[in-house]
Amino acid sequence: MRLSLSHRLKPSRRWSCSLLLVASLLGGCEATLFAGLNATDQHRAIATRQDIVFDAEHRLALDVYAPEHAAHAPVVVFFYGGTWVRGERAWYRFVGTALAARGVVTVVPDYRKYPGVTLDGFMQDAARAVAWTHAHATELGGAPDDIFVMGHSAGGQIAALLATDPEWLGAQGLAPAQLAGLIGLAGCYDFVPVPQDDPIMLGVFGATPAQQRRGQPVSYVRGAEPPMLLLQGTDDGEVEPSNAISLYRATQALHEDSTLRTYPGLGHEALLFALSRPMHDAAPTLHDVLSFIQSHPHALSQAPTFPRR
Repeated sequence: MRLSLSHRLKPSRRWSCSLLLVASLLGGCEATLFAGLNATDQHRAIATRQDIVFDAEHRLALDVYAPEHAAHAPVVVFFYGGTWVRGERAWYRFVGTALAARGVVTVVPDYRKYPGVTLDGFMQDAARAVAWTHAHATELGGAPDDIFVMGHSAGGQIAALLATDPEWLGAQGLAPAQLAGLIGLAGCYDFVPVPQDDPIMLGVFGATPAQQRRGQPVSYVRGAEPPMLLLQGTDDGEVEPSNAISLYRATQALHEDSTLRTYPGLGHEALLFALSRPMHDAAPTLHDVLSFIQSHPHALSQAPTFPRR
């Protein structure tokens, strides 16, 4: 199958429709999505802490999902998608529960959205969330040197930019190289020039290619990035597979530690929903994420063992 490297992102009006569907599924059908996890994984004793304020000035909070009695566990900071304009951390409880049930401390923060802020605003929020996690990792049962950033769709762009452009974490006294890894699910990594019929992306990233490149993760690949796992469905109608392919090729050209996993026939939301037990069979998303975390800890002697599913 030939994948075009042009027209990398679909117009944001389609993203809006898809995210409304996601919100509906995660809201009205939450019981269905979580039924398998609740029935099968509750015995794994997950401790949940909600509404922890990490940025009082902007009234931003996060939720933490952790295995009870965890110590030195790997930590994932997960950034949800939503075209940079919508989304709530509560919708992604299934991500935190799926990972915590298998030994991973998971932090799901909110961030400010467009049009209230543009690139600088939500990237500063994301960096502060990672810095908060780094400062509190031990008390959460995690290891501060085993923090992964993970994101889906627009959240994948946020996570990938944290891992490639040192500006954002640097403002918090951290560096991308301190991350244990990046896990990107159908993220937006290579999108310049932004289509002129996409007012949201033009508003978020700027009107000119020079402005837009500042938010494009592939622009910053220089050989000093943390390990990367890029997951992508080949039938994604929202973020084209060329995004993941481009970032993978850029890192491979510099002999970096990066892995690209493509799932034939899988769409944009199905890639993420495969983390939930009712949809595990759609793709090995959860297995691939856990395998990557297991094989890329900074503290090798403290790496846990994960079951396949």
